[in-house]
Amino acid sequence: MRSFYGDLKIGILGGGQLGRMLIQEAVNFNINVSVLDPDADAPCKNLCERFVSGSLSDFQTVYSFGKTVDLLTIEIEKVNVDALEQLEKEGIQVFPQSRIIRLIQDKGLQKEFFKQNDIPTATYHLISSKKELNNSPLAYPYVQKLRRDGYDGRGVYKLQTDADIINSFDAPSIIEELIDFEKEIAVIVARNLSGEIKTFPCVEMDFHAHANLVEFLVSPSILPAEIQQTADKLAVKIAEKLGIVGLLAVEMFLTKDGKVLVNELAPRPHNSGHQSIEGNRTSQFAQHLRAILDLPLGDTSCNCYSVLVNLLGEKGCVGLAEYEGLNEILKIEGVYVHLYGKKITKPFRKMGHVTVVDEDREQAIEKAKLVKEVIKVKI
Repeated sequence: MRSFYGDLKIGILGGGQLGRMLIQEAVNFNINVSVLDPDADAPCKNLCERFVSGSLSDFQTVYSFGKTVDLLTIEIEKVNVDALEQLEKEGIQVFPQSRIIRLIQDKGLQKEFFKQNDIPTATYHLISSKKELNNSPLAYPYVQKLRRDGYDGRGVYKLQTDADIINSFDAPSIIEELIDFEKEIAVIVARNLSGEIKTFPCVEMDFHAHANLVEFLVSPSILPAEIQQTADKLAVKIAEKLGIVGLLAVEMFLTKDGKVLVNELAPRPHNSGHQSIEGNRTSQFAQHLRAILDLPLGDTSCNCYSVLVNLLGEKGCVGLAEYEGLNEILKIEGVYVHLYGKKITKPFRKMGHVTVVDEDREQAIEKAKLVKEVIKVKI
């Protein structure tokens, strides 16, 4: 590895909020960061050493960008994997590895990976077009997910009767049983090149009913120890089977009969770990850097209870963002605001997040509820 005297060059594919928070941590390591993003006004633009506006899906753009750095990482999975494979062949380190990104890009391949490695997941079937839904082996209700390009709730469709087929996706998809879950949980696991693995404590998530985005996240979980241990072991098993270098978010369902089923994977910093900046001894962003630089992984234990509140654009609001209620919430002890530098707000767009920390779990939750009611992203 090159030294930390400003000549270590890391490239990030994607210039959104995840890249922004990764850069804020990379400053502490004296790392020279370059960013590639198609948006000329991406949140990372004014924080990185070098910003390049260009397509993440174009082979030559990604390849040329990658040749200027020592190590390449991602903050979004929708990138040109062929370019990453070529860069790896030519000696550029790519973490997570290109083969893992290729698998994650296709939800069908994810499901097949779970099946091949005895990872518990919802019953599923692969289909190539909507016509196959007429003979679906699954009983209603069930869920259709596009195999590629779905994120933040996009590319997911719920079918409850035959009448819903007409509005379904006519593209390669997976269909899976609708899980009547008790709770959605997540474990973030990190693995470095030397094979050291550490997990963050299990967190509990509540989703926005309409946007299908995390609305509240509470860390650490207070679910029974055996459930948390099962989730932790599954995350470690997946990281080991993949041989991933970097961070991996493992999203799971806790069913009403106490089973833990893996839903999806994200090989990067993730919304389910944002609260770790204030809530844990090592943040997910610092841990990702440690992992891809093959440094010793940090202590992931919790400093206290922490609750994440996503700041989403208000319904019907499109334009220059205004943050209503900031003065009021900043008077509350233990409230930390993170704005993502996005100029334009849209309905349900992630514009920032607030982390609330407290020694008392219920007090932290009550403060978070107040934050949600008071702060609004409008125009």
